[in-house]
Amino acid sequence: MSQPIAIIMTEVFLRRLTPSLASFAGRVQDYRILSIHRKVEELEALIDQIKPRGIILERLPNRADELIKLCGKTPTVLLATDDSIPGCVSLDVDDWAVGREAAEAFSYAGLRSLACLGNGTPYSEQRIEGFQKAMLAQGMPFSVFTESGFDDARYSESFRPPSKKLQSWLQKLPKPAGVFAVHDPLGRYLCGACSQLGIEVPHEVAVIGANDDPLVCNLTYPTLSSVTIPWDALGERIARSMDELLKSPKGKYLPICIPPTGVSLRHSANHLAVEDPILRRAMSYLTERIQEPVSIGVMCHDLRIARRTLERRFKGYFKITPWEMLCRLRVNHAKQLLAETNHSIAGVSELCGFNDAERMTVVFNRVLGKPPSSFRKSIRAGVSF
Repeated sequence: MSQPIAIIMTEVFLRRLTPSLASFAGRVQDYRILSIHRKVEELEALIDQIKPRGIILERLPNRADELIKLCGKTPTVLLATDDSIPGCVSLDVDDWAVGREAAEAFSYAGLRSLACLGNGTPYSEQRIEGFQKAMLAQGMPFSVFTESGFDDARYSESFRPPSKKLQSWLQKLPKPAGVFAVHDPLGRYLCGACSQLGIEVPHEVAVIGANDDPLVCNLTYPTLSSVTIPWDALGERIARSMDELLKSPKGKYLPICIPPTGVSLRHSANHLAVEDPILRRAMSYLTERIQEPVSIGVMCHDLRIARRTLERRFKGYFKITPWEMLCRLRVNHAKQLLAETNHSIAGVSELCGFNDAERMTVVFNRVLGKPPSSFRKSIRAGVSF
């Protein structure tokens, strides 16, 4: 039997990547999963025992240096970092782009202020930086709060009451506010803090998390909106990177970052949560008919709303026209299909309500600045720095 591949990561990361890593595990014939929470001495002994020909290692912020020492001269795919490490291929989510996606989702929501809730980690700083840069042109009040003390807590656990400083920060935010929490457990924590303070989510504080973890987002009240990460694409890129490393262990490899694919809107930050009943009806109509080639004229007829009235209210609240909103909703849906399925461009265009692939390409290009084919390629390949 050939030497195995050692996979050293948290259970959360392993759960996300298992579907795409399963075929990879079959190709290499054998693998070993080691808990990253073991003491480094135990991990060293296990690595010495199994003698892996390659290592897939998650880089935890508080254990980064000691974990990297485990790798020695073994070809290593290093996850959750964009640092360039000799002898390793570094793979990460594009954290600046994660922040930009959250900012884009908030940009036309009629909010009075924007804020970020971070946890002090390197990826937190990058996501906040991406969010802030995307919102500079808005001229809106903006603040950042860092809530520490989560280092030793497991990802799915959230028992701590909100600190006095966090309570004060939330109460002082101009309402309605949009708050980007840099990952889903912080988003859940934020929703719980708002509930304890009597702050209504999403009408007073809209919340968007990141990673789109169903075990966190769907078990939060209200259910948590979140920036989506293409975990399958990341897993496939891990497998390809390990293959490349095994064939050429002394090659020079640039860090690779996988961009996010939009925002999954749930109750914590949903366009349907607007107070204006006409806008609520219109948004419900649009979201329920993403796959249909509807027009704004037909929508106005079906809802018995004057087109000028609807356009005036959209511009006043969302800062865009109803047609622009429909285009953004369709492009967001198309992004997820391009990242998560193998449908052709023509097939995706039909599922998103565009008349044809050429029309979708025009709209996609206008909204994102790149055609659907380039977007899919960037997701599958990752972005090298």
